[in-house]
Amino acid sequence: MSDVVSLLRAERPSRSFFLALTQSALGTGAAYVALLLIAYDRFQSPWAISLVLLADLLPAMLLGPVFGAAADRWSRKWCAVGADVIRAGAFIAIALVDDFAATVGFAVLAGAGSALFTPATLAGLPSLVSKARLPAATSLYGAIADLGFTAGPGIAAAFLIVAGPADILIVNGLTFAASAVILARLRFGAPAPGARRAQGSTVPSLLREAREGLGVVARMRAIRVVIAGSTAALFFGGIFNVGELPFARDEIGTSDAGYSILVALFGLGFVLGSLAGSSGGSPRLLRRRFLQGVMLMGLGFLLSGLAPTLGAALVGFTLAGFGNGLLLVHERLIVQEDVPDALMGRAFGVKDALASWAFGVAFVAAGYLLTLVSPRELVLAAGVGGLLVCACSALALWREGAGRVVSSWRPEGSES
Repeated sequence: MSDVVSLLRAERPSRSFFLALTQSALGTGAAYVALLLIAYDRFQSPWAISLVLLADLLPAMLLGPVFGAAADRWSRKWCAVGADVIRAGAFIAIALVDDFAATVGFAVLAGAGSALFTPATLAGLPSLVSKARLPAATSLYGAIADLGFTAGPGIAAAFLIVAGPADILIVNGLTFAASAVILARLRFGAPAPGARRAQGSTVPSLLREAREGLGVVARMRAIRVVIAGSTAALFFGGIFNVGELPFARDEIGTSDAGYSILVALFGLGFVLGSLAGSSGGSPRLLRRRFLQGVMLMGLGFLLSGLAPTLGAALVGFTLAGFGNGLLLVHERLIVQEDVPDALMGRAFGVKDALASWAFGVAFVAAGYLLTLVSPRELVLAAGVGGLLVCACSALALWREGAGRVVSSWRPEGSES
């Protein structure tokens, strides 16, 4: 935590960046509740919730590497600003339209903005702060993102006493507009050294660069193992997310208030896990802590599934959240450490796409599995799966060696 305080004291531009991120993250967390309420009211079916959630994931699932290629080609700052403008317009439009099909369409547009913002800002962080404070910045980035989803629903609950869901979406749109203004005034995220300049048709060339990025990331051995391990772990995290509500109600017999406490403690654990990465470390240490995060997340799921009471489940949920935050922050630090700057946007785009696929497939699979097994068995399966992912990732990293992996990739036209 002291590393984060030191970052905010010493790096003035970072204060503005994280202020923008915090207010938009809180708006996003509040808008999550409002968007589901609006979607359900307009379509009057549980499928409304599924369609809106899928709409948010779809752009990253299909085009994550392309958005990453855009962040590598052009200014990452202006990609982030453009993404915020897109999200501002999309959420305000959702509030103003009544048609459900238009609601889903604008939700896809908002998802596209998020799919561009994430690789642009994560790849741009190294140019915003000094190298020594990059781990603290990356750690704080993850903590703020989850703080929004932890505190945002509470903000929405208070807001809904005096206003409607549409008003929350408008306010969320304004937070993205404010973020765009703040980020536009900062100096960071210039085009990566060696970035190509568009020649001919931009879309085909971006697709070509996205494919190149996929190939290069796949050939970077340690990065490949870490991203694959994180994707598999997040799949079991998605399974857990679907099973946690019926588990809380049907297996340990808690109330909605008890379930809310479980979710809040998972979020608190996530924030603490993210902040635990603020000191950084050597490549060997970063990989070890990544594996520890995967292990703790799986162990937390397992302990939750074994818990006979709410009190015991609180421990498991908190531990799982801590492990989740720990693995994600160290995955990001490993990418920033090992991947060349000219390729970093694509690496984060690939990571974002795979994570979105993991959650999307998990949401569908868990819904089906709950027709075959009990919620407790589903949560236990998520825990066993997480621990298996840890063991396989550890074995794969051991086989690849503990040394730093240096990519042989060179941008087109550079000297070898």
